[in-house]
Amino acid sequence: MKLEGPARHFILAFLLALAGYIVCYQSIEHRRTRAGPWRVEFTTGSNSVPTIVIDQPRLAITNVRIQFAEETLQRTNSPVTLLFDPPRAVPFEVPFGRCVFMDTTFLPGTVTFQLFGHEIELLPRVLVIDRQEHPWRSGTSISLPHAPAAPTQPDATAISASSLPPKAAHLPQLVCIRQ
Repeated sequence: MKLEGPARHFILAFLLALAGYIVCYQSIEHRRTRAGPWRVEFTTGSNSVPTIVIDQPRLAITNVRIQFAEETLQRTNSPVTLLFDPPRAVPFEVPFGRCVFMDTTFLPGTVTFQLFGHEIELLPRVLVIDRQEHPWRSGTSISLPHAPAAPTQPDATAISASSLPPKAAHLPQLVCIRQ
């Protein structure tokens, strides 16, 4: 049976669209994963000092060590290495704290940890420690002191609807944070 008329055109259009979809999907997926994930090793160095070692070979980032100098843990028999490539619901526990943000849409992506009271953020462009940027330099070692106590809560003041301009009076009660 030979297909003629509109059926032949619809099947041809479908096959062309399918081929285009497959090619586009493969190219986007390759672009998304070509750099590979962050590789973070959680270990205890000499004197039981907790240390993380960060590697991302495609970005030429290797053996970047962050030591938590004033913290001590029992020495573990073997280090734990995590690859941050499959998306996970955050926050989740990691050996020295927790991962609070992870965007691995385009690898290596962004990964943020809270470890021993410090916020450590891995970005392809820069390493951020406690909201201060540090350029990536392979083979460097950064020693972090004991984290300061958590800041006190900011002063919160309620704003009533009567103090709002007339156009905004229908809004529910808001809370203003003063720092």
